[in-house]
Amino acid sequence: MATALTSENVHEAWSALVRDVRTAVLLTMRNERPFGSHVPYVFGSDWTRAYLHLSRLALHTQHLLADPRLSLFIAEPDGLEKNPLALRRINLQGEAVVLSPDAPSYRAIKERYLERFPQAEMMFGFGDFALWELRLDDAHFVLGFGQAFVSTAATPARWVHQKVERLTLQKE
Repeated sequence: MATALTSENVHEAWSALVRDVRTAVLLTMRNERPFGSHVPYVFGSDWTRAYLHLSRLALHTQHLLADPRLSLFIAEPDGLEKNPLALRRINLQGEAVVLSPDAPSYRAIKERYLERFPQAEMMFGFGDFALWELRLDDAHFVLGFGQAFVSTAATPARWVHQKVERLTLQKE
């Protein structure tokens, strides 16, 4: 039986995962199908805001310009000693917008991004790069077997243990 976790426990686990794993899979829509790209990210004060520094030349950026819907998937790295089905992972859904350099938060987000990815400093001078804000609405966080939690942007600090809906087979 899985140990009951509080929202605070889940928040600590989420924070540890995104601190330790610096890249995510960004899923955008291409021809009405999901398209995955590997991207570095930083988060705002909670999981409801993430920031990416993207080139306008990249396919995923073209997709976001056409359709801002997205999913961001972050997973603990696999290893020979690990059970791949029990890896910590979070799937976030929302929409993306370009963060204007005039936005009040732009400077702080840029500094946070460069603290985590100092090698990206040169790209902030390239005209085709921009900071994007991911406005995330829903989160699904798996800590292992029997440890799946959901949260919404309306109450981001509240993590609810996922209830599995079991389908019943009907006899004909």
